[in-house]
Amino acid sequence: MCRSWPLVSVLVLCSLLSVGTVRTAPCQTCRTLTDRFIKGLERTANKNFGGGNTAWEEEKLAKYARSETRLLEIVEAVCDKSDFDCNRLLEQIEDQVETWWFHRQQEAPDLFDWLCIEELRLCCPPGHYGPECAECPSGAGGVCGGLGRCEGEGTRLGDGDCVCDPGYSGVLCQDCADGYYREKSSNHTQPPCSACHHSCKKCTGPQDNRCLDCKPGWILHSSKCVDVDECGTELARCPSNTYCFNTDGSYECRGCDQACVGCMGSGPARCKKCARGFRLTGAKCLDIDECSERAIACPGLNEACINEEGSFRCECAEGFIRRDSICVENLPPTGPEKGLFDDMTDDEVLVLQQMFFGVVICALATLAAKGDMVFTAIFIGGVAAMAGYWISEKGDRVLDGFLKGR
Repeated sequence: MCRSWPLVSVLVLCSLLSVGTVRTAPCQTCRTLTDRFIKGLERTANKNFGGGNTAWEEEKLAKYARSETRLLEIVEAVCDKSDFDCNRLLEQIEDQVETWWFHRQQEAPDLFDWLCIEELRLCCPPGHYGPECAECPSGAGGVCGGLGRCEGEGTRLGDGDCVCDPGYSGVLCQDCADGYYREKSSNHTQPPCSACHHSCKKCTGPQDNRCLDCKPGWILHSSKCVDVDECGTELARCPSNTYCFNTDGSYECRGCDQACVGCMGSGPARCKKCARGFRLTGAKCLDIDECSERAIACPGLNEACINEEGSFRCECAEGFIRRDSICVENLPPTGPEKGLFDDMTDDEVLVLQQMFFGVVICALATLAAKGDMVFTAIFIGGVAAMAGYWISEKGDRVLDGFLKGR
């Protein structure tokens, strides 16, 4: 029977789902879902109805324990909203969960075993793996001898091979892996495996002189593994413009100095050939100062030569900037030209006001005299005096203003 669960969407097709449709869901998702379901059972086990009547409350609790109301409360909290896998699986197994809740709890109290192993066949019991839940390899110490894990254990996946703990190998992880040796034991128990010296592949103890066989990059000599210098043999293979650098048990290819074209080691003294912009000076490839050696390193006008490692560059000399590939003088921006009266001081304004007042008085006096020559002469003299003062102080600006139409 399909029911409406608040957090489970798209249940129209729930009656069409079968156990087979969820076999691809991971065992861990089913385990997480059932673990959270059990926590929900514990959370709702002693729900307090607050009735104050013990007999009444016990009766209500008994009905609530197997009720659909309690089931819905648990299901609502089983999956986080962001957990897509959990919500999808819960949507698919609604019928199975209801069957267990209403009919199978008594005979199958372990929800994980009943749902994830028996019904959905997503998981296997501990110590088993694969589609048919085959038994994992086991020894005296348990699965994989207690020294490893069974690949796919507890799921319907994996091949059941033992993945041994570090230091162990073999079908049941009972042997010491390469680079480890068996410690001596004072009792009858099997002693653990411990690490050899880092150069040893097989050994009888942790010291460097207890080696029986060596790891790649080392050679056995008097029970010691001696580093092979690949750089002194044909074993090293380094690309062009790099050199071989020997390390313990191996080698590295490191880049040559920028002064070199091919090298035998680090630094400008180990170059096979000097790179462009460098010259062999003594035993080293050193930078050529093009700025001092060339007569005209920078042919452009107002350019300065700047030397660099293996090269040089041309920049505009101080006080110049580059515009359209040419170095021009870096002049401050010029504003609009000032008019005749733009920069007058307060004193000059006062004089101009006095001159204007004098002209007006002379004009009035001339009109009052009705053209009398004496007053006319006084007026012309006053105007000429004021104009002379103004022109003497502002002559340049007057002339400039007239020429520019200001």
